Amino acid sequence: MFAPYFVSIGRITRNTILILLAGAAMSSPGIAETTEGIAGEPQTIPAGRVARAIFTTAIVDREPVDALETLSTNIDRVFFFTDLRGLSGQIVTHRWEHNGQIMAEITFKVGSGARWRVYSSKNLLPEWTGTWTVAVNNESGETLHTSTFEYVAATATE
Repeated sequence: MFAPYFVSIGRITRNTILILLAGAAMSSPGIAETTEGIAGEPQTIPAGRVARAIFTTAIVDREPVDALETLSTNIDRVFFFTDLRGLSGQIVTHRWEHNGQIMAEITFKVGSGARWRVYSSKNLLPEWTGTWTVAVNNESGETLHTSTFEYVAATATE
Protein backbone atom coordinates (compact mmCIF):
# COMPACT_ATOMS: atom_id res chain seq x y z
CA MET A 1 0.00 0.00 0.00
CA PHE A 2 1.22 3.50 -0.83
CA ALA A 3 1.82 5.77 2.16
CA PRO A 4 1.83 9.52 1.46
CA TYR A 5 4.99 11.38 2.40
CA PHE A 6 4.69 15.01 3.48
CA VAL A 7 7.41 17.58 4.01
CA SER A 8 6.70 20.83 5.72
CA ILE A 9 8.27 23.68 3.75
CA GLY A 10 6.18 26.52 5.05
CA ARG A 11 3.19 28.15 3.48
CA ILE A 12 2.62 27.09 -0.13
CA THR A 13 0.73 29.54 -2.29
CA ARG A 14 -0.54 29.33 -5.86
CA ASN A 15 2.46 31.43 -7.01
CA THR A 16 4.89 29.03 -5.30
CA ILE A 17 3.39 26.10 -7.20
CA LEU A 18 3.56 27.97 -10.51
CA ILE A 19 7.21 28.89 -9.91
CA LEU A 20 8.07 25.26 -9.06
CA LEU A 21 6.27 24.00 -12.17
CA ALA A 22 7.96 26.59 -14.40
CA GLY A 23 11.38 25.66 -13.02
CA ALA A 24 10.74 21.95 -13.61
CA ALA A 25 9.60 22.58 -17.19
CA MET A 26 12.69 24.65 -18.04
CA SER A 27 15.07 22.00 -16.70
CA SER A 28 13.31 19.04 -18.31
CA PRO A 29 14.95 17.57 -21.41
CA GLY A 30 12.89 17.84 -24.56
CA ILE A 31 11.24 21.15 -23.60
CA ALA A 32 12.02 24.09 -25.90
CA GLU A 33 13.00 27.34 -24.22
CA THR A 34 11.80 30.79 -25.24
CA THR A 35 14.05 33.81 -25.00
CA GLU A 36 14.11 37.36 -26.37
CA GLY A 37 15.56 37.69 -29.84
CA ILE A 38 16.35 40.75 -31.91
CA ALA A 39 14.18 43.78 -31.06
CA GLY A 40 12.70 41.97 -28.06
CA GLU A 41 10.73 39.47 -30.16
CA PRO A 42 10.29 36.00 -28.62
CA GLN A 43 12.59 33.40 -30.12
CA THR A 44 12.23 29.66 -29.55
CA ILE A 45 15.40 27.69 -28.91
CA PRO A 46 14.88 24.08 -30.11
CA ALA A 47 15.00 21.37 -27.46
CA GLY A 48 18.26 19.44 -27.52
CA ARG A 49 21.61 20.66 -28.69
CA VAL A 50 24.89 19.79 -30.35
CA ALA A 51 27.59 19.80 -27.67
CA ARG A 52 30.47 19.10 -30.12
CA ALA A 53 30.75 19.01 -33.90
CA ILE A 54 34.06 18.10 -35.54
CA PHE A 55 35.34 17.29 -39.03
CA THR A 56 37.97 14.56 -38.78
CA THR A 57 39.96 12.06 -40.87
CA ALA A 58 38.83 9.09 -38.76
CA ILE A 59 36.76 7.91 -35.81
CA VAL A 60 38.35 5.59 -33.23
CA ASP A 61 36.44 4.27 -30.22
CA ARG A 62 33.51 6.56 -31.17
CA GLU A 63 35.68 9.69 -30.94
CA PRO A 64 37.31 11.88 -33.64
CA VAL A 65 41.10 11.46 -34.03
CA ASP A 66 41.74 15.05 -35.13
CA ALA A 67 39.91 18.29 -35.92
CA LEU A 68 39.96 19.76 -39.44
CA GLU A 69 39.05 23.17 -40.84
CA THR A 70 40.80 22.77 -44.18
CA LEU A 71 41.31 19.60 -46.20
CA SER A 72 43.42 19.14 -49.30
CA THR A 73 42.46 16.94 -52.23
CA ASN A 74 45.03 14.31 -51.24
CA ILE A 75 42.44 13.26 -48.62
CA ASP A 76 39.37 11.78 -50.26
CA ARG A 77 37.15 10.99 -47.25
CA VAL A 78 36.06 13.15 -44.32
CA PHE A 79 33.97 12.32 -41.25
CA PHE A 80 31.60 14.63 -39.39
CA PHE A 81 31.24 13.75 -35.70
CA THR A 82 28.49 15.15 -33.45
CA ASP A 83 27.92 14.81 -29.72
CA LEU A 84 24.17 15.29 -29.22
CA ARG A 85 22.49 16.18 -25.92
CA GLY A 86 18.81 16.00 -24.96
CA LEU A 87 17.62 14.50 -28.26
CA SER A 88 16.73 10.99 -27.08
CA GLY A 89 14.32 9.22 -29.43
CA GLN A 90 14.43 11.94 -32.09
CA ILE A 91 15.51 11.79 -35.72
CA VAL A 92 18.58 13.91 -36.52
CA THR A 93 19.97 14.60 -40.00
CA HIS A 94 23.45 15.54 -41.20
CA ARG A 95 22.91 17.55 -44.42
CA TRP A 96 26.14 17.80 -46.45
CA GLU A 97 26.33 20.79 -48.83
CA HIS A 98 29.04 21.73 -51.33
CA ASN A 99 29.04 25.39 -52.37
CA GLY A 100 25.35 25.59 -51.38
CA GLN A 101 24.22 22.41 -53.21
CA ILE A 102 22.92 19.49 -51.11
CA MET A 103 25.19 16.49 -51.75
CA ALA A 104 23.92 14.04 -49.11
CA GLU A 105 21.52 13.72 -46.18
CA ILE A 106 22.23 11.09 -43.53
CA THR A 107 19.52 10.44 -40.97
CA PHE A 108 20.02 8.99 -37.49
CA LYS A 109 17.58 7.84 -34.83
CA VAL A 110 19.01 9.02 -31.52
CA GLY A 111 18.96 6.28 -28.92
CA SER A 112 17.99 6.56 -25.29
CA GLY A 113 20.12 8.56 -22.94
CA ALA A 114 20.98 12.20 -22.44
CA ARG A 115 24.15 11.95 -24.62
CA TRP A 116 24.44 10.34 -28.05
CA ARG A 117 27.44 10.41 -30.41
CA VAL A 118 26.94 9.93 -34.15
CA TYR A 119 28.97 10.52 -37.27
CA SER A 120 28.61 10.46 -41.01
CA SER A 121 31.23 10.52 -43.75
CA LYS A 122 31.57 11.78 -47.29
CA ASN A 123 33.83 10.53 -50.06
CA LEU A 124 35.25 13.55 -51.88
CA LEU A 125 36.32 13.94 -55.49
CA PRO A 126 39.30 16.22 -56.26
CA GLU A 127 37.10 18.50 -58.41
CA TRP A 128 34.82 19.22 -55.44
CA THR A 129 37.01 21.97 -54.01
CA GLY A 130 35.35 24.84 -52.22
CA THR A 131 33.26 25.31 -49.11
CA TRP A 132 31.57 22.30 -47.52
CA THR A 133 28.90 22.76 -44.87
CA VAL A 134 27.16 20.19 -42.71
CA ALA A 135 23.93 21.25 -41.03
CA VAL A 136 22.59 19.22 -38.11
CA ASN A 137 18.79 19.31 -38.22
CA ASN A 138 16.27 17.91 -35.76
CA GLU A 139 13.16 16.02 -36.83
CA SER A 140 11.21 19.29 -37.14
CA GLY A 141 13.73 20.52 -39.69
CA GLU A 142 15.20 23.12 -37.33
CA THR A 143 18.95 23.63 -37.68
CA LEU A 144 20.69 22.89 -34.39
CA HIS A 145 24.22 23.52 -35.67
CA THR A 146 26.27 24.15 -38.81
CA SER A 147 29.98 23.55 -39.43
CA THR A 148 32.11 24.28 -42.49
CA PHE A 149 35.46 23.27 -43.93
CA GLU A 150 37.37 24.26 -47.05
CA TYR A 151 38.40 21.58 -49.54
CA VAL A 152 41.46 22.90 -51.42
CA ALA A 153 43.71 21.59 -54.19
CA ALA A 154 46.75 19.74 -52.89
CA THR A 155 50.10 21.42 -53.44
CA ALA A 156 53.09 19.66 -54.99
CA THR A 157 54.71 19.30 -51.54
CA GLU A 158 51.78 17.42 -49.98
